[in-house]
Amino acid sequence: MRWITGFLLLMLCLGTGQPVFAAGGGDARLDPGMVNPGYHEKPDWFKNSFLDIREDLAEAANERRRVLLYFYQDGCPYCAKLLKDNFGNREIVAKTRSGFDAIAINMWGDREVIDLRGAASTEKRFAEALRVQYTPTLLFLNEAGDVVLRINGYFAPHKLSVALDFVAGKHERLVKFPDYYAQMAPVAANATVKPLAASLAKPLQLDVGRTTGRPLLVLFEQGGCGECDELHDEILSQPEVAYALTNLDVAQVDLQANRPLVTPDGRQLSSSAWTRELNILYAPSLVFFDAQGNEVFRTEAYLRRFHVHGAIDYVVSGAYRRQPSFQRFLQHRTEVLAARGLEVDLMR
Repeated sequence: MRWITGFLLLMLCLGTGQPVFAAGGGDARLDPGMVNPGYHEKPDWFKNSFLDIREDLAEAANERRRVLLYFYQDGCPYCAKLLKDNFGNREIVAKTRSGFDAIAINMWGDREVIDLRGAASTEKRFAEALRVQYTPTLLFLNEAGDVVLRINGYFAPHKLSVALDFVAGKHERLVKFPDYYAQMAPVAANATVKPLAASLAKPLQLDVGRTTGRPLLVLFEQGGCGECDELHDEILSQPEVAYALTNLDVAQVDLQANRPLVTPDGRQLSSSAWTRELNILYAPSLVFFDAQGNEVFRTEAYLRRFHVHGAIDYVVSGAYRRQPSFQRFLQHRTEVLAARGLEVDLMR
């Protein structure tokens, strides 16, 4: 019955909004002179690249800059927000233009890409090889083409500004991004994580799936985090999302606290050691595990209710086993709902 519950829960979270032009939009063919209704114009200062990544890296290094790959899709409201709120911000534009060659890549596009090995591919195959699951995804590359920092999803301007400083200043050689961010935006000593009703008690025994048979959702948060508070106040508190959470065991890990816990696969670790092992870079991060303690999916950065709810159902329904692309999963759902005359507001 879980898949039925998931579908009904999705129906409850729908609101009125604009029609969706989402995940598969890049595959559509338009007649001459027609414009994709979900297309968002990129800033004119983005590099007009031939998508030979080796050449792009060499040219950027020649100018003492680094390469920033921006993966987008037509109709993505988070991409539109990034372009408006971040790349419409004078300070962020100045930092990006000074430190980076920014290159836009359509997650579903068919333009040819030459990768670091010199192999020819397409935008969508290149995105798949780099495990791009969300839009926007920002990949910051060093001079050798290694990913120095990965941002899966939307970052608010103040957080993106710190990320730009981190990569442009080559601070990854000395410190990890979470530690750098903590230095640049310290959390007040009395800041606390908002408690979530029915979450697992401390000390955390996260191998409960072996007994309950349910997936596990671990919320990595910290006090003084506006996005974490918004997650609680505007998303997790909504009845349909709260109901969806009853299909999982849920735990909260405070990134500022260092407490003993038992990991989902049964090991005893400190919360800080486990966080480093999982390479948790952002708050909030939502990490899902199956009943055997294996990580199966995670979300990071800024997401609204539709996508958080979709992520829960993606795991609870087991759809992640059949459909490795979360975007394809969401697109199928929106298409089914559109066929029934329902519209989805992705930013609600």
